[in-house]
Amino acid sequence: MLSSNLIYIAFLVVTVAIPVAYAQKADDDSYPPPPRTISKEEKARLVAETDVKRRTKLALEFMEARMKQAEALHSLPDFDAMFVELGAFHALVDDTLEFLTGSSTDSDKVLNNLKRFEIGVRGFVPRLELIRRDLPFRYEFYVRRLAIFLRDAREKAIEPLFSDTVVPTKKP
Repeated sequence: MLSSNLIYIAFLVVTVAIPVAYAQKADDDSYPPPPRTISKEEKARLVAETDVKRRTKLALEFMEARMKQAEALHSLPDFDAMFVELGAFHALVDDTLEFLTGSSTDSDKVLNNLKRFEIGVRGFVPRLELIRRDLPFRYEFYVRRLAIFLRDAREKAIEPLFSDTVVPTKKP
């Protein structure tokens, strides 16, 4: 009876101590997140585009180019350069979502482009997961966080499609 209690206690200590030590090590060894910056050329082209539909399509093209570049750098492996590309990708998603949600969401044009944005961003999550699964541990944290950010961005983009302003309520 006493030996089974000792084994149980030893097992408990090991199962609690190892994850705690691993989590502390993860914080110390993780690579700092990249800066979220859009290049001057991309920013100038996005600002110059006044039509919501064309601006959304242009932003999605820029995101696609950044993701392709990140995938190429991942296969080299040049993880530092890949991080810079993912930071720019993150900034593009942020900027586009801010532009679309800052516009009048009562407009059908904006709602259609929020849907276009959500559908376009949807394809990036599996690609990020493919990148993440082969990364060294120190780089993995940010890529996992970026995938979560994309899921949240999709949720924010689709939210106005289901608000009260989309379908007017009938007055009696």
